[in-house]
Amino acid sequence: MTSFSLYTKIETLPPALKEEAKDFIEYLLEKTKKKGKNSESQNQSKKAFGSLKGKIALSDDFDELLEDFKDYM
Repeated sequence: MTSFSLYTKIETLPPALKEEAKDFIEYLLEKTKKKGKNSESQNQSKKAFGSLKGKIALSDDFDELLEDFKDYM
């Protein structure tokens, strides 16, 4: 839809509906601004692959059988 055809349709509306259309357009603009801010913050908060390397360690006996299960083996 072109801007001109949109303008033409808005001009045919009664004044009360023109006001409602204006409010809706302002709502859409605010929603777009907020969405842009959220996507920027999400991009900044993404962690790089391997960023926790060296911060998590498993014990040496991680793969060993637990004492509780020796009766079943």
